[in-house]
Amino acid sequence: MDTLSQRWARLAPHVIEVGPSDDRPRPAALLFHGCGGLRAHLPRYAEAAKAVGWRAFIIDSYAPRRFSRAFALGAVCSGLALRGHERAGDVLATIAGVPARPDVDGSRLALAGWSHGGWSIMEAMSGDPARPGAFGLSDAAACDLKGVRAAYLSYAYVGAFAFNRMRPWRHCPKVLAVTAERDHLTTVRNAERVNAMVRNCGAEVETWTAPGTHSFDEPMSVPPMRFDDALTREALNRFGRLLEDTAVAPRL
Repeated sequence: MDTLSQRWARLAPHVIEVGPSDDRPRPAALLFHGCGGLRAHLPRYAEAAKAVGWRAFIIDSYAPRRFSRAFALGAVCSGLALRGHERAGDVLATIAGVPARPDVDGSRLALAGWSHGGWSIMEAMSGDPARPGAFGLSDAAACDLKGVRAAYLSYAYVGAFAFNRMRPWRHCPKVLAVTAERDHLTTVRNAERVNAMVRNCGAEVETWTAPGTHSFDEPMSVPPMRFDDALTREALNRFGRLLEDTAVAPRL
């Protein structure tokens, strides 16, 4: 079982950093991939963050665990390994680790997750860090969520294995929740129920139902998933606007 610092030490060598080439303390977007691992669309979101003056950190949860893509597709995507509540430890370790950098403003963090990554973020926001071994960490409660100002949840997994999807969040940042209209992993109605629960916790929740499939922004077409370039551009624009709005919001 890791401490927060030990988990971050495992993740940090595999993090992809994108941002302005200066040493100013800037807001940071922390990006968490889906169950298929790092794919070509995440760097586009990182560039969108850079375009509005943010630093972006793409977190690879698989390289430290030596998960191949084949293993991830077979075991993680099926729910047999590394479920959201386990990967939430990566989310918390990143929240704790990235602000230690002198070029990051730790009071302005945004979390972004796609599918499994969104699930993991939701678990990190709702789980009890005081529970022994919570999130696979020995000191989860030491992670301060105060700097997390926004969350971008793109077709977050809220299906059968997301047992805690209706558990109230303990920290309520501004949320942009993207639902795919033709998502084969959830119904729009189920996603809306989850979004309403988060809203009832006190979070400001904006929703967008994109008329596409799960992973509509990933440049591949594996039925029933299909890439949609126009929807991807819209998603990138909405992500950038969320960060812009977050950056100008008053400090907590």
